[in-house]
Amino acid sequence: MPHHVAILAYDGLCTFEFGCAVELFALERPELGVPWYSYAVCAEESGLLRAAGGLYVQVPHGLDAFEVADTIVIPGWRDAGEVPSPALLASLRRAHARGARLCTICSGAFVLAHAGLLDGKKATTHWRYLERLAQDFPDIDVQQGVLYAEDGRIVTSAGSAAGLDMLLHLVRQDFGLDVANRVAQRLVLPAHRDGDQAQLVARPLPAPGEDGVAQLMDWVRENLRAQHTVDSMAAQARLGARTFQRRFKEATSLTPLAWLVRERVALAARILETRPQLAIEAVADLSGLGSAESLRHHFRKHGLPPPARYRNQGRAASRTG
Repeated sequence: MPHHVAILAYDGLCTFEFGCAVELFALERPELGVPWYSYAVCAEESGLLRAAGGLYVQVPHGLDAFEVADTIVIPGWRDAGEVPSPALLASLRRAHARGARLCTICSGAFVLAHAGLLDGKKATTHWRYLERLAQDFPDIDVQQGVLYAEDGRIVTSAGSAAGLDMLLHLVRQDFGLDVANRVAQRLVLPAHRDGDQAQLVARPLPAPGEDGVAQLMDWVRENLRAQHTVDSMAAQARLGARTFQRRFKEATSLTPLAWLVRERVALAARILETRPQLAIEAVADLSGLGSAESLRHHFRKHGLPPPARYRNQGRAASRTG
């Protein structure tokens, strides 16, 4: 039987986030040659539901759709300060208890938080709501600065477009790397890695107007195997070291060396996925991380499994797809 997805709608629906879920799960994809998802859009309310942009949505199913769903998607929530109804929270608790996978986009994390399903778990939301989520629900391990976070059968994503990254991650889990890449290609999106079901290795971009920093980042990405220091990167950007560090931090919220390590880890992961016969030492060398020991250390720090296991997981996912 196809994997069944229930997508929550509600009065005051977040149209973009809802559209992301519909695009991923409700669109037929016969070209993939796999039993694609079945889906149901459901709501607690009856009748026409208002959606952002002056739209109205007629929803065919009630919350009973949660009872048979393998995955439930909550595409945002109308107000982070509004407590959802007891009926909605109870239905989510039942779904989680029987083994359903629960996923949220943006402020949808607050729905699971009110249900008590995020207590003691890693979770994230839109950057505007991170502080509020941490303050209102101190038992949640709120993840800062990531596109999505996964903890067991619960996956939460940051705002808006980050939901697409999370949803592609689910496709990769369910159908493997090849299918996820083909879906991403159709969406004209990069196929992101899953971060060993923890968090994505983020690739911060410079703020508009930081041309020297932006050009430096592009150049380093093309030369990750080379040796880089703060001084050498500052010289490449034609800036003094202190000015360079200040502008880089303003543009990316990371220090130059922290960003460099993330880029090298991302490259190493990409090499492991695409060059299965290459020795781990060679992967470490090509990515600029130096040694297999250093590669394992940085994978662990970024929430990734050991390189060999990361590679094997990618092979297993490709076979299932």
